[in-house]
Amino acid sequence: MKIAIVGTGYVGLVSGTCFAEMGATVTCVDVDANKINKLKKGEMPIYEPGLEELVKRNVGYGRLNFTTDLIEILDDVEVVFSAVGTPPDEDGSADLKYVLAVAKQFGQNINKYTILVTKSTVPVGTAQKVKAVIQEELDKRGMDVPFDVASNPEFLKEGAAIKDFMSPDRVVVGIESKKAEEVMTKLYQPFLLQNFRVIFMDIPSAEMTKYAANAMLATRISFMNDIANLCERVGANVDHVRKGIGADVRIGQKFLYAGCGYGGSCFPKDVKALVRTGIDSGYHMEVIEAVERVNDRQKSIVYDKLIRLMGDVKGKTIALLGLAFKPDTDDMREAPALMVIDKLLKDGASVRVFDPIAMNECKRRIGDVVVYTENLYDCADGADALLLMTEWRQFRLPTWNVIQKVMVDKYVVDGRNIWNRAELEEMGFSYTRIGEK
Repeated sequence: MKIAIVGTGYVGLVSGTCFAEMGATVTCVDVDANKINKLKKGEMPIYEPGLEELVKRNVGYGRLNFTTDLIEILDDVEVVFSAVGTPPDEDGSADLKYVLAVAKQFGQNINKYTILVTKSTVPVGTAQKVKAVIQEELDKRGMDVPFDVASNPEFLKEGAAIKDFMSPDRVVVGIESKKAEEVMTKLYQPFLLQNFRVIFMDIPSAEMTKYAANAMLATRISFMNDIANLCERVGANVDHVRKGIGADVRIGQKFLYAGCGYGGSCFPKDVKALVRTGIDSGYHMEVIEAVERVNDRQKSIVYDKLIRLMGDVKGKTIALLGLAFKPDTDDMREAPALMVIDKLLKDGASVRVFDPIAMNECKRRIGDVVVYTENLYDCADGADALLLMTEWRQFRLPTWNVIQKVMVDKYVVDGRNIWNRAELEEMGFSYTRIGEK
């Protein structure tokens, strides 16, 4: 089966590579010639565990190809996936210009039945806009070429995207015809041989499912952060509370960890877009609006706790561990670390940082306003305070005796609740965490 993926960002590259791994012939398309040339050489534009190996293997087998020209391959493919960016506009709505540009080029050049599948996260109603653009271009050409549009939102977790794609817990597909359902079934059958979990539905419902899923997960995070902040004030321990409510099968244990807020490419953007969709439809999403407010406040919680511990940080050296919004990625979009760094620098502190993967991405974003260090211990060297922003595995069991010797003062703010209070306080550290008095 031959398919094209337009857009070689996170979603497009992972999707194309995994389809190729299952035996499809895939061509990934991007207007960025530099990115395409690098991909042809095996150079990855993103970090995702296992992705580089899969890309190189499937390029070697001839199943994965890269080009800047969709038109040259359009006659050969059965399905075109649109995985281009949908950045937020100033009002929080999703910018659809790239999605509609793909639709326009599709309509200008198809000559046989082909399906255009939107993989990007888009507001409800986008498929109808895409369909109208395609039909308009066909009408201009005086052509009566059959086509279908479909919605196939992605549910990939950064850091576990390969596993999520290869062994999905479900695949959501919005379609309008039996023929489109047959083609999409053929495409996904290899991933779900033992348990076919493709959920077919109408296109608006598929578009809404993506937003609803991310909004629900973001809601759980903001809810627990709200509970954590109250726990601190009433003398409760949020970790105990989490275990107590997570044992309820109606609630479950996932996404109940208190911390310093969510970030990344999906939750912040999708929550904003869902709020905007509500406003445009004459309905205020009051719970979702509160989720966003809580998260915006929570991103500064580590900074706020540090100020309560130390007072003025002017002239102090602060070590910050973790820059990515979560482990196993270099993604710093909406990362809480960015807000904390900005506040510290404005207050006159010197900032030392370390992240196993995201150092180059941080330098690309903020330049050399912070000191980039070689490892956890180098980062702590000479610091007055140590802040944990990302729960990388290698941060879980540091050698505290070494850190104790190299730090000047002994303030520790644990923004992810992974360290042991009793151990650190016994060693003389002033330690604080989220959701515990």
